[in-house]
Amino acid sequence: MNHPTLSARGLARLRVDAVQELHRPRTLALAAIFSALHLVLNQFTIPVSQLLEVGFDFLAVAAIGYLCGPWVAGLSGIVTDVLGYVLRPNGPYFPGWTLSAVLVGILYGLWLYRRPLKLWRVVLCKLNMVLLFNFLLTPLWLHITYGQSFVVLSSLRLVKNIIKFPIDIILLMLVLKTCERMQEQRR
Repeated sequence: MNHPTLSARGLARLRVDAVQELHRPRTLALAAIFSALHLVLNQFTIPVSQLLEVGFDFLAVAAIGYLCGPWVAGLSGIVTDVLGYVLRPNGPYFPGWTLSAVLVGILYGLWLYRRPLKLWRVVLCKLNMVLLFNFLLTPLWLHITYGQSFVVLSSLRLVKNIIKFPIDIILLMLVLKTCERMQEQRR
């Protein structure tokens, strides 16, 4: 597989390729399949408390980012967030969750799209997600919508994320390795 380098020319080519993914029917169909999988996985979250749950729908988002690029993954975040809310409303609708869904897709795409699949990259990508979303944006959105203490919410999430982080890395590597083989077969 041909991977762009981190040079200015390589990054420019990566941006062009990522935007062109929006015009490929095969890419859009693939994103739709993984978006549907995301919605199914979202139905099977494990509630830990009223404001804390464990889920594995991130695997579908990571697959979209890896296979389809950041822009398709970001747009699929809008679709899955809104449809997910319609299928399983959990409190009032809040646009912050949609913003997070878009950013998650974009970030998975920026970290993984057309990049060599390496353990260190997956670990840094997931660490970036945990710090930005699990410890910053999600507690902020919960504070805004429910008035819960930002610090208490972050500390509750610490234990969950310490336990879940290595499991998530293993699952991500398995899913992304499968996506890598899938992509090689498409060529």
